[in-house]
Amino acid sequence: MAGGTPMAQRRAMAKAITLLESTRADHRAQGDELLTALLPHTGRAFRLGISGVPGVGKSTFIEALGLHLIGLGHRVAVLTIDPSSTVSGGSILGDKTRMEKLSVQEQAYIRPSPSSGTLGGVAEKTREAMLVCEAAGYDIVIVETVGVGQSETAVNGMTDMFVLLQLPNAGDDLQAIKKGVMELADLVVINKADIDPDAATRARAQITSSLRLLGQQGRPEHALHDETLWHPRVIQLSALLGQGVDAFWTEVSTFRALQTRNGRLAERRRQQARAWMWERIEAGLRQRFREHPAVRATLEETTGRVLEGTLPASTAARQLLGLFH
Repeated sequence: MAGGTPMAQRRAMAKAITLLESTRADHRAQGDELLTALLPHTGRAFRLGISGVPGVGKSTFIEALGLHLIGLGHRVAVLTIDPSSTVSGGSILGDKTRMEKLSVQEQAYIRPSPSSGTLGGVAEKTREAMLVCEAAGYDIVIVETVGVGQSETAVNGMTDMFVLLQLPNAGDDLQAIKKGVMELADLVVINKADIDPDAATRARAQITSSLRLLGQQGRPEHALHDETLWHPRVIQLSALLGQGVDAFWTEVSTFRALQTRNGRLAERRRQQARAWMWERIEAGLRQRFREHPAVRATLEETTGRVLEGTLPASTAARQLLGLFH
């Protein structure tokens, strides 16, 4: 897939990803064959997950980063997970319109994916799209999430490094920062630091302190002063002005080199592959369970009894599972 003209390659990638996103059984079978064929050509890219609350400037940051990386000779793929419209099921944010300079670059590929309201769907489709991009020769794959709900956990589970973007005033109220997301972060970036430099500096100090505390509680290995391990860091920049993007990439490169050297990058990918396999098994079992004739015949009635309070939920579950077997 790495050959051909840029336009032909983009068309081939778009068709491949569309095929993988299809829920039709025949398309699913073709998709499995495609992924198996592509697999030997994947795994060499660096996978970067980026999250942050709406309005933090993720698209501006990713565009500035993408342009910087292309300038360094990289090929950059951006996979954005949009919230789905409850009306049409399509993407709401439309990231291509928010990354105008990057989207016209030959060395860049941007693909928005509606989340379709299911986290497992996000993880599955985005992981598969990532493999297509890697097989096409993109050596940096950026996965952006909207920063609401549990999508951060899904993105952290498919990338090599997880970056959390914060606003300069975030340090004034650390209670507003979700502890779970902070624990996932390998690097915290305070964007829009040019708006209020003093607030950005305060936020950096407070978040650094918070990360240290979280490290001592939840991830003890981060609290140790061990040069062979990566310790989460906090930096500040202004994506709009293009200030600090080079320093950000220096941190990412340091992380990649360190985690490759100590074997943690390879181990992270192995754990992710195993988790992905079990996630798909569970999703497949759930779908087959719902489609089972005996289950379908009694599911509505059993659910009704649970809702009425005449049948315990645990008993109902056991009965339905008995029918499935």
